[in-house]
Order: sequence, then structure tokens, then C-alpha cells
Amino acid sequence: MIIVAGRLHVRPSDRDHYLAGVADVARLARAAPGCLDFVQAADQLDPTRINVYERWESDDDLHRFRSSGGPPLELPPLRDASVRKYRIASDEEP
Repeated sequence: MIIVAGRLHVRPSDRDHYLAGVADVARLARAAPGCLDFVQAADQLDPTRINVYERWESDDDLHRFRSSGGPPLELPPLRDASVRKYRIASDEEP
């Protein structure tokens, strides 16, 4: 299993525009083979922050989705980003 998680930062005035611009990406990802979850969401405490969380069955599924193309998105510029990919060997109930 692959998890992609982290945060993006935009100007506070740009956050809603950014999230509206990526809404279709979330719909497409969730419909893609191997996607278990996908969300980019406004942080409740920091008006500049967007939280990123993706869960995929495999690297192949993630790469297939990322390379599937689509129209270029016109998004506000990111001020900062910290997103990482994690390889998970097992999972269990909390």
C-alpha cells in the first residue's frame, strides 16, 4: 500500500480557488483503479494550509493515475509544500 501525505501552503485568499481547481482531480482519482482514498482539504487552524492525503493499492496504480494526463490546471501558486510518499507493509485496526 502507498500513502501520499503532507501539506501545501498558498496565500489565504487563494485557498478556496486552489481547492475548487483540484476538485475534479479528487473525483478522477477516487474513480481510478487502485485508489483507496484521495483528498485535498482546507486545514481547520491555518488559513494558508491544504492537507493532502492519498492511499493507493500500489505504485503502479499511483503512477498510472499521475501519468493519465488531463487538461492543465490553472491554480494559484504554492508558497510552500511538504508532501511525502510512504510504503506501508501492513495495516490494522487502531
